[in-house]
Amino acid sequence: MPFDYITELLEKNNKKIVLLVMDGLGGLPMEAGGKTELEAAHSPNMDRLAAEGTLGQTIPVRPGVTPGSGPAHLSLFGYDPIEYKIGRGALEACGVGENIKAGDIAVRCNFCTLDRDGKITDRRAGRIPTEEALPIIEKLKTIQVPGVEVTVRHVKEYRFAIVMRGEGLSPEIDDTDPQDTGVEPLPITAIDPKADKTAALFRQWSDQARKILSDEPKANFFTMRGFATDPGLPPFPEVFGLRAACVAVYPMYKGVSDLVGMDVIKFEGEYPTDEFAAVKRVWEDYDFFFIHIKKTDSMGEDGNFDGKAKVIESVDQALPELLALKPDVVMITGDHSTPSRMRSHSWHPVPFLLWSPALGLADNQDHFGERACQLGGLGTFHATQTIPLGLAHAGKLLKYGA
Repeated sequence: MPFDYITELLEKNNKKIVLLVMDGLGGLPMEAGGKTELEAAHSPNMDRLAAEGTLGQTIPVRPGVTPGSGPAHLSLFGYDPIEYKIGRGALEACGVGENIKAGDIAVRCNFCTLDRDGKITDRRAGRIPTEEALPIIEKLKTIQVPGVEVTVRHVKEYRFAIVMRGEGLSPEIDDTDPQDTGVEPLPITAIDPKADKTAALFRQWSDQARKILSDEPKANFFTMRGFATDPGLPPFPEVFGLRAACVAVYPMYKGVSDLVGMDVIKFEGEYPTDEFAAVKRVWEDYDFFFIHIKKTDSMGEDGNFDGKAKVIESVDQALPELLALKPDVVMITGDHSTPSRMRSHSWHPVPFLLWSPALGLADNQDHFGERACQLGGLGTFHATQTIPLGLAHAGKLLKYGA
């Protein structure tokens, strides 16, 4: 087992570790010589932590490889995404409370808008709000396919998940999202012959759904991404000896946390202050807190440079509430980069801040930004080393060897 070396070094104590992830944090200047979103944001609290702490940058998968959100988070949690592969479908389904078992097939779906020729005009159906999506989901729940059980669960806004249960199913099916407009959705196609039966069953379901949705003005079809089953990941609490809690708004990030064995904390609200209040409520019950902020990524994908900077500022303004809990180690980073200039995930290294007043060594950087992180004392490292770094700075790792 690849975690044996670290499991044997674990030392229990009462130190608290916070991993604050601003999704898609890394960015680029909109013009040559300009600032990135993180550099442009007014973030005095993060800058103070940067001056007192140590900066660096992470590689989520491999240099030059653009990661999806699932693999990027697995990497942050210590699981090499090249070795541990998991589809987005399982993450989304777990995030809305579905218990995915080995052999169940889950897929994440996006409502989309088709024109009269069956070509996609909007890949997200105008980002229809949840209240518009729910009645449509109820229609889809009426579809039955002989020989299997199918569950349809709404996720958020235009997103939903399908879980198919039955004998002899395989997740080896290609995505149907062409990642473009002006073209038709891709057919449901097996990547491996062992998935031919599963692909045929999903085609039956999809054909019925297309008829049901045909008169919808916006969400008249959908694309499918990330066919997956339970990957059987080694449990995070056992591997790293941490009582771990997840505080997140979006279901997918609850899903990946649930799959690795973290407790997902329920709370109301969707702002950083709401999330930090949830952390405060369970502070005594855990020693590791994964806190996820989604809207940095959403703004980046929309190409909204100023909006992304403002989200970073909102996190910074709320940060004193989190620091008042007196964590021993705080790590602030992203799962991947989502530059507004590119309107998509990218391969660029991700800014990383480590603050550990008891055991950290400050470098020469005094603000939190991409170029400062390039020069920081931690250097560039693989994101799978995030948790070991946190453990070490919390005094939770013994010496390796004699």
